[in-house]
Amino acid sequence: MALAQHQATDLEPIIVTGAKRGYIAVNSVTATKTDTALIDVPQSVTVVTRAQLNDQAMYSLGDVLRYVPGVTVGQGEGNRDQVTLRGQNTTADFFIDGVRDDVQYYRGLYNLERVEVLKGPYALIFGRGGGGGIFNRVQKAPSAAGGMFGTRTSVNSFGAYDLSLDLNVPTGEMSAFRLNAAYEELANHRDVYEGQRSAINPHFAADLGYGWKAGISYEHIDDDRVADRGVPSLAGVPIRGYRDQFFGVPGVNRTTLDADIVKVRVDGVLTPDLSFSTTALYGDYDKVYTNVFPSGVATAQAGTVALDAYADATTRQNLLVQSNLVWSLHTARVDHQVLFGLEYGDQDSTNRRSNGVLSSRTFNLANPVFPTVSFSAPARDTVSNVETVSAYVQDQIRFGDRLEAIVGIRYDRFDIDGLDLQPNPDRPFTRTDEKASPRLGLIFKPGPGISLFASYSQSFLPRSGDQFLTLSTTQQNLEPEAFVNHEVGLKWDVRPGLNLTAAVFQLDRSNATTPDPLNPLVTINVGKTRTRGIELGLTGRITSAWQVSGGYAWQEATLQGNEAVRLGQVPEHQVSLWNRYSVNERLGLGLGIIHQSEQFASIRTSAATTRLPSFTRVDAAVFYEITPSVQVQLNVENVMDETYFADAHNNFNISPGAPRNARLTLMTRF
Repeated sequence: MALAQHQATDLEPIIVTGAKRGYIAVNSVTATKTDTALIDVPQSVTVVTRAQLNDQAMYSLGDVLRYVPGVTVGQGEGNRDQVTLRGQNTTADFFIDGVRDDVQYYRGLYNLERVEVLKGPYALIFGRGGGGGIFNRVQKAPSAAGGMFGTRTSVNSFGAYDLSLDLNVPTGEMSAFRLNAAYEELANHRDVYEGQRSAINPHFAADLGYGWKAGISYEHIDDDRVADRGVPSLAGVPIRGYRDQFFGVPGVNRTTLDADIVKVRVDGVLTPDLSFSTTALYGDYDKVYTNVFPSGVATAQAGTVALDAYADATTRQNLLVQSNLVWSLHTARVDHQVLFGLEYGDQDSTNRRSNGVLSSRTFNLANPVFPTVSFSAPARDTVSNVETVSAYVQDQIRFGDRLEAIVGIRYDRFDIDGLDLQPNPDRPFTRTDEKASPRLGLIFKPGPGISLFASYSQSFLPRSGDQFLTLSTTQQNLEPEAFVNHEVGLKWDVRPGLNLTAAVFQLDRSNATTPDPLNPLVTINVGKTRTRGIELGLTGRITSAWQVSGGYAWQEATLQGNEAVRLGQVPEHQVSLWNRYSVNERLGLGLGIIHQSEQFASIRTSAATTRLPSFTRVDAAVFYEITPSVQVQLNVENVMDETYFADAHNNFNISPGAPRNARLTLMTRF
């Protein structure tokens, strides 16, 4: 089979038959936009498969990423996914099937085949942002191979429960329909917490013949939950003894999301050596959140905490179109797979923020009485349009069986045009950035199943930031933030089904900004930062009965020229290891461990910076197959009932980790 024919069949396939149960993935479309074996990708990639998502009873990206060394989960102000990867904090570097998904919200896992974490800035593939890497969700796809009906029901010891279904129906020899749906009732250990999330995702795909395929997917999400900013700090560490205490106002702290997302994809074979694909995504998002939260450190003498409040409403309409042409050719003894790509984006946003007026701005720890809240006129009111046009070319070159290279460059034009409605008169803002982002990777294979790689890559972030909320007069005249990554590594298939990875990297960021640790609503320029690190990963089967997924990361993230200033939310050491052992054909046992060394809640500019202590969490599970179609499992999180602080947003908002809790799950598949 010609290389292009293989590409047209397997490039992000629309109709798939599914994979055998296991934790290891062998290829990725996302990393190169071509179907490439992971051993041939010159960058660090972590893949969490559907089997592992199920075994660990994961329900959020936060659940997933706590088991990915090198990634730190942030609090996200209690209303969104927010992470730090290789020292770079982001709310927007999320993708679905390789297409940008940059709105701030909590992403579910109910309709996913796997989650991919690609580390290092690769604007060639993803465009702006992605300074530390990106997070890609791979959606479940219809299969014409046969019908399937699966359900999942669970309840945990806090009272949360969920129901989900997965239905696949062939509608002909060459077409199929898949429906994924989920409903969750949320609860946790906090004194005030509740919520509901529902989602539905119908997906139809067909093989049109003559090498052409098409698919259309629609997803509706409705999320309504308490917005919880955690606990304050005291004397430079998180306050103790208030793990369950809510520091917001019941009935006021709330975040809602209503989203509709349509995705259309067409793939085709133009010639035996030339294939084509286009993906178009339209998303309409309406999000509101209201926060009352600790706005300062607790005082030991008075036993009080300062509070603040605001309400924030955002709408976004995203139109994103991505087209790729893949050409396979052979010259002498060299094989080429050349990718030509075009992307277009049009994103309209509105944002309005109103400050809260509290009946009392002081919360008494000894006598916790919640204040009343009203909201003033908008403190921020903006509309903006972002239009992006990108063109890129990449060549994957194979020099025989041992040496490969990836070279490419991308051109991005980023235009933002907005209006700040709050000043009187209105203040327009605009900015255009044009950037070229190169990528170079070399791969050497000294033997079968082993590769050594080296890579160089760049990315950039415009001054309007992740969410295009505003552009100040000063920022309007500043160059974008820039990211440069150098990396060398090893990928080794120790044996079939067991993979070992190792990487050493240095990531430099210039024109860097960060929230002011003393006033998080203000962004400050800090100049240049540098993150150095080592990452190790082990995934697959140790024996036929024992599967593992884990790794280790060492990171040092500092200001260049002043290494005493450490970046926030970057622990020096992280270790994770999840094990599943099959005692027999029906009974299985699971054991997981997460260790994270201490970290600073924000950039360490003074002794007043809050330090989150190190922690070790142990999780466990028992699996039992009642019949080949029915399985029950019990997952216990934090078996040792460790007191720990899971994540933070800044020095004053820190999330306490949950105490020991259990989740009972019943899964069926017919």
